[in-house]
Amino acid sequence: SFTMNTYLFVYDLVQFCGHSWIFTNMIIRFMSFGKDSVADTFYSIGLVMRLCQLLSILEILHIFIGIDKSHLFPRFLQITERIIVLFVVINSQEEVQGKYVVCILFFLWNLLDVVRHTYNMLARMGIYYLPLTWLNFSLCIPLYPLSVMAKAFAICVSLPYFESFGTYSIKLPFPFATLIYFPYVLKMYLLVLFIGMCFIIQNLFSERKAHLGKGNILKKRS
Repeated sequence: SFTMNTYLFVYDLVQFCGHSWIFTNMIIRFMSFGKDSVADTFYSIGLVMRLCQLLSILEILHIFIGIDKSHLFPRFLQITERIIVLFVVINSQEEVQGKYVVCILFFLWNLLDVVRHTYNMLARMGIYYLPLTWLNFSLCIPLYPLSVMAKAFAICVSLPYFESFGTYSIKLPFPFATLIYFPYVLKMYLLVLFIGMCFIIQNLFSERKAHLGKGNILKKRS
């Protein structure tokens, strides 16, 4: 319906503005201060980054109620990966926030999202600019695995701090008397992360074929 289409357009517009601001801010800061800008990247853009990622949870709802035709499970995996790494790993360990990997991860996330939300906004209006369509469904294929590697590295960097401070490690009371050692949870999550990556990459290739197939390109041109 027109109302739902307008709502989705506004959602993509808000996300585009947020991610564009982060992406532009990162580039300007790096050009102005060089490597020194990396140390406080999280402090300068972390709030907006957290807001954008929390807002992205709505995308799961959009797919669930049927106003977005994307596949639910791949999108759910991508969003939860970001939420876990950003809020559980990076946000909880101040020592990790100044690492280079955080800057790289934010750069990859925002580059992908600026392109994706730009494409989505135009698509809501029935505009399919072929170079942008190609970029949207092609750029994610090499960059998504890179972002997974950056997430995994961020988790590995954070492990010594979780071990030292005991963050999120809890001891269950009687009758269980079991210690949930959070570094072990993160190590198991690394396996889940890479298994999910294989599934999502397969889905990305399927989406690319569906949108960039010869018949679809001719249809969108017309």
